[in-house]
Amino acid sequence: MEIAEPPPHIMNLLILKPDGSVVLFIVIVAILLVLSALVSGAESAFFSLSPQDTDQLKQENSPKSKLILDLLNTPKELLATILIANNFLNVGIVILSSFIINHFFPVDESYLRFFIEVIGITLLILLWGEVIPKIFAVKNATKVSRIMARPLNILYKFPPIYWIANVLIKSSKIFSGKVKATVNISSSDLEQAVAITKEETAEEDHKILEGIVKFGKTEASQIMKPRVEVAAVDVEMKFSEIKQFVLDSGFSRIPVYKETADQVTGILYIKDLLPYLNQDDKFNWQSTLRKPFFIPENKKINDLLQDFKNLKMHLSIVVDEYGGASGIVTLEDILEEIVGDITDEFDEEDLVYSKVDEHTFIFEGRTSLMDFYKVSKIENDLFESLKGEAETLGGFVIEQAGRILKNNEFIVVGKHKIIVESSDKRRIKTLKVISNHE
Repeated sequence: MEIAEPPPHIMNLLILKPDGSVVLFIVIVAILLVLSALVSGAESAFFSLSPQDTDQLKQENSPKSKLILDLLNTPKELLATILIANNFLNVGIVILSSFIINHFFPVDESYLRFFIEVIGITLLILLWGEVIPKIFAVKNATKVSRIMARPLNILYKFPPIYWIANVLIKSSKIFSGKVKATVNISSSDLEQAVAITKEETAEEDHKILEGIVKFGKTEASQIMKPRVEVAAVDVEMKFSEIKQFVLDSGFSRIPVYKETADQVTGILYIKDLLPYLNQDDKFNWQSTLRKPFFIPENKKINDLLQDFKNLKMHLSIVVDEYGGASGIVTLEDILEEIVGDITDEFDEEDLVYSKVDEHTFIFEGRTSLMDFYKVSKIENDLFESLKGEAETLGGFVIEQAGRILKNNEFIVVGKHKIIVESSDKRRIKTLKVISNHE
């Protein structure tokens, strides 16, 4: 029985034994691979440190923590040092690996040699020198930063790396002045990024991030104060009546209407009346009115915020398709969409809801849907898709039912049961909302 001889390149591999120089090259490649892993891990570690991590380093006030903070204060120099060192190490690995492969596979036509040289070395550098160290470093950012802080500081001061890094940094400054980089990020990408960081971000910070993401989608009609709740004055009122109204309302800007609340003719700024407080009813207070700023109901609040900034205004009148006033939106209303409720010494803490238990709330029918979402902490996507023209919780129930429900009648929206507690022929007064209702 004849035994088949192995291919020539396998015979060469079996015959050739590594000599002293090849063994030395293998050891050097292993060392370079470890160094490459450390440098790659340092890149991920330093740039993954959270604000909480840096605060902790500041509190420690140790030499190593100070060195880490110093390196973070010069991110361009740090990144240039890491990239240059990593490239030198990877080039060294490739060159020495070629000498080793030449020893075992001297025949250029060997497919096995090609596979090892191109695929094998690439995967070795990619996995053990890049991917695995970076994954480990992200999870242990502080620990890896402490280990690599001093070596990186020494590397940056090492002449060849120092010279190359300075050249790269200066050239980047030259080009950055000529080319303006733009990054297009969709709102869905931002929503995904905020969702990913939910567990790692404080609750209040996460609410602010969510507010920023939804900011560009929110319309003026969603956050406006309805016309029936707006404190406004008739243009025919006497000056003494105006002064008393100002004292009772506590607002610094008041809409002024003619005949009906639909016809807003101006905005009364209380500070404009200060020089005339001693005047009697003959004083023409209407001369102090300022021109109102009208906006449509569907105007996005991010655009409205820019308008407020350009026009130096704090209040706008929201009008419907027929030109009638629907309500008002103030600068404070817009900011509250990001940072939450803002209160001052003149704000009254009106109880617009009560909490029965963890899943049951009682709301007034005039409670806006936006306030309802915030209080009950429910996902608003389902309600927003069904609300139609409704802006209040009572209006939403009427929109779904097609009529004004009577006491104890209810609707079910997803896992939320909304029961009418009190209503009359004109409107729904109070509602009970039970969440997670099966």
